[in-house]
Amino acid sequence: MLQLGPDAPTLCEGWTTRHLAAHLVVRESRPDAAAGIIGGPLSAWTERVTNSTATQSYPELVRKVRTGPPTLSWFSLPGMDGLGNLTEYVVHHEDVRRAQPDWTAREISPDLADELWGRLRQMARLFVRRVPGGVTLERTDGSGGSFVAKKGSPMVTVSGTSLELIMRLHGRTATLAEVSGTPSAVAAFEAARISL
Repeated sequence: MLQLGPDAPTLCEGWTTRHLAAHLVVRESRPDAAAGIIGGPLSAWTERVTNSTATQSYPELVRKVRTGPPTLSWFSLPGMDGLGNLTEYVVHHEDVRRAQPDWTAREISPDLADELWGRLRQMARLFVRRVPGGVTLERTDGSGGSFVAKKGSPMVTVSGTSLELIMRLHGRTATLAEVSGTPSAVAAFEAARISL
């Protein structure tokens, strides 16, 4: 974020790096506003608080992101930062990287890849619930492996590294994950709303 500056694009539609940093700060420090992040009746309040937070100096916003949750945040409870923030920060880091015209895939540590795979196994069903058919996820890094995220027919297989699968299941299309199956099943998967 600091390297690219406050006005760089991200994969989050309509958000610059400044807005993304404000989103992360609000998410960790304003439980009253964080409740509207996924939509619903509080979304207007969340947007107002986020826009206000975005007026802070950009270096200060990035400093707040870097230093982690404030003491009174539920994210500061033991274990909650890693549990609640790992995939959030990985995805948003990639949102900044992959919005740049020269992005390339990056290698992550085996431990991080394994942790992401574990999170994917826990949450995948929620992400693909709107897909009309079945979905199998197939890991191509680490020790490999696959699992059925949603039973159904026709079945598609989404394959890639743990990082690419996490990005795809968070609704990002700037990924190297590959979707295979019958043409109609792949088209239905691509047309479905994939994300929370």
